[in-house]
Amino acid sequence: MRLFDTARGEVVPFEPGEVVTMYTCGITPYDATHIGHAATYITYDVLQRRLRDLGHDTRCVRNITDVDDDMLRKAREVGVHYLDLAAAEVAKFDDDMEALDLLPVASEPRATSAIADIRGFIGMVMDRGHAYAAGGAVYFDVSSSERFGSLSGYDRETMLALAAERGGNVEDPNKRNPLDFVLWQPSAADEPAWDSLWGPGRPGWHIECSALAMRELGTTIDLHGGGADLIFPHHECEAAQSEAATGEPFVRHWMHQAMVRMDGEKMSKSLGNLAFVSELRKEHDARAIRLAVVANHYRSEWEWTDDVMPAAEARLERWLAAGAGDGALAEVRAALDDDLDTPAAVAAIDAAAEAGRGVSDAAMLLGIDVLREA
Repeated sequence: MRLFDTARGEVVPFEPGEVVTMYTCGITPYDATHIGHAATYITYDVLQRRLRDLGHDTRCVRNITDVDDDMLRKAREVGVHYLDLAAAEVAKFDDDMEALDLLPVASEPRATSAIADIRGFIGMVMDRGHAYAAGGAVYFDVSSSERFGSLSGYDRETMLALAAERGGNVEDPNKRNPLDFVLWQPSAADEPAWDSLWGPGRPGWHIECSALAMRELGTTIDLHGGGADLIFPHHECEAAQSEAATGEPFVRHWMHQAMVRMDGEKMSKSLGNLAFVSELRKEHDARAIRLAVVANHYRSEWEWTDDVMPAAEARLERWLAAGAGDGALAEVRAALDDDLDTPAAVAAIDAAAEAGRGVSDAAMLLGIDVLREA
């Protein structure tokens, strides 16, 4: 199998051991699952299916960011406890993922379950001289990290712009460098707070994933995934602080899902241009929703339009009519081994179905069970 590695900027062999450790950044549970979320998790699900088909075991961890700025802001707006909001939205998310036939994750840990791990992690980073305390907060010192910027490949100007856009608070006067990022921060009066050596407060966003990934999977993991909008600052900061704490490589292979667009813009909660999975499920077979996603390559941005679901429903009907069989199985395996080329896999199954060959085995590699009832 060959996959594009974000850090190396090219398609390279992906050659893990018998057990493949994977970490994918999960949801911040303050709203429902949209197609952009679904595309990300379906991509890593298809990857797992092919890896298992190749004889590997996969251990995929998908976190839940149940305490961060967005989570607390939404809970404040709707007047509920942040953990009650998280519980309700996680239940909806899990229901959507089950409907889309995602393989169960090995674990789905919450950030709030890792406060002790996070405090210990911050202590390790500070002891190694990579962080400093100021103004009741603890910051990672990016100047101490030779690898900072190596994942994204962005220049300083680009990193500053993206940090400002994505919650990096580059104007914080307590920072030595505007690109330094928070590991621990004081809590506002109405926010949860935990005791620490640096005063009461709560974790920064990036530190949560480092602590959870290492707790669940160990110091070095085979593959780390998430949406392409997480490359910077989230994953860049994750890698820098993790390697600063342990002195070991954090991730062997970085894999990122391109954005799904709607109305010409990235589908996002902040813009409100969303197609929710739960709403689509009311009108469409969940297998068709999944098929609409895998018809697009994970590294290519694509547009959600009114034409997407009718096309996916029609394709599903053709595959259902084709029924059981191993038609196109070899072609689908080859396509998935070629940087998870799901569009080529879909085309191969289309051709087999049109030729009257059963396609159930090949479709199942994409997570489409054509033999079960709707």
